[in-house]
Amino acid sequence: MKLRWFILAVLFLAGCSSHDYRQPPWEPEVPVQRAMQWMPIARQAGQAWGVSPRLIVAIIAVESGGNPSVVSKSNAVGLMQLKASTSGKEVWRYMGWGGQPTNSELKNPERNISAGTAYLSIMENGVLAGINDPQTMEYALIVAYVNGAGALLRTFSSDRRKAIDKINDMSPDEFWQYVADNHPAPQAPRYLWKITQAMNSIG
Repeated sequence: MKLRWFILAVLFLAGCSSHDYRQPPWEPEVPVQRAMQWMPIARQAGQAWGVSPRLIVAIIAVESGGNPSVVSKSNAVGLMQLKASTSGKEVWRYMGWGGQPTNSELKNPERNISAGTAYLSIMENGVLAGINDPQTMEYALIVAYVNGAGALLRTFSSDRRKAIDKINDMSPDEFWQYVADNHPAPQAPRYLWKITQAMNSIG
């Protein structure tokens, strides 16, 4: 519980004290070390869905610290903090299954990682398809994972095709800065920074 309050305090201070979104006060080493135990499953899911295992483990580190049983106040569940009624339901629909996953299913590490990885792939090959630069696509996936792909694209244009074209006219660094300056959710650039820091710690 103390650790949870400390993390919340760090996130609050990051939002209030720094305009350099690449350097908020967050150290990824401990949560990354805990998340690395799930790398074998991440590799399997990443191979199945065409997603980087490093990205999967980084999301686990940031979202849950590697704890498969954690449930947020908004009812996001498990390692990759999936909501059954949104991302979970979308993955289930994509797979041709009815309904949505149960909390018990989402607390299962293999099921959670598989569903979270599938969700990343669905966004990459669906609403975000057409982003050409691989690094920019990775940044876009990270921001879309935390705040939604629609919200990301609307930051650039209300028209999806125009938004993709505008993104393709930018370098990855320009995309990052545009998100930092224009995304309506202050969480977005902080989350992007934390995920990339976690990925760098994984090596």
